[in-house]
Amino acid sequence: CGFRGFGFDGPNRTLEMAGVTMAELAASLSAGELRTRIIDKTGLAGTFDVQLKWTADPVSPPPMGPSAPPADTNGPSLLSAIQEQLGLKLQPAKGPVDVLVIDHLESPSAN
Repeated sequence: CGFRGFGFDGPNRTLEMAGVTMAELAASLSAGELRTRIIDKTGLAGTFDVQLKWTADPVSPPPMGPSAPPADTNGPSLLSAIQEQLGLKLQPAKGPVDVLVIDHLESPSAN
C-alpha cells in the first residue's frame, strides 16, 4: 500500500493512495472524516491508485483552528467527491457489529 495520506489546506482536503485494495480504501475512509464503518462490497479485485479532493463540511471544526479560511462552498462534499471522482457510491446499511462488553471491573490488589 502506497498510502501518501490525508492532506489539509484550510477547508480543502485530499486523500492520495497508490496500490490499494478496495478494502484498504474503505478502512481509510472509515478512519478519516466519515467516522463511520465503511465495508467494501464492490467485488472489485486488484489494486488501485486513488486521488480524491473535497471540501470540508462547514459544520466540522477546522483542523487549523478558528483562524482557518472559511470552507469553499463550490467544492464537492466528501460523499459527492467519492461518487464523482472515484465512481463509488456509499450506501447506508445495517449489519452485525463487534462489541466489547465489560460486565465487571475490580481494582488490582497490592503485591
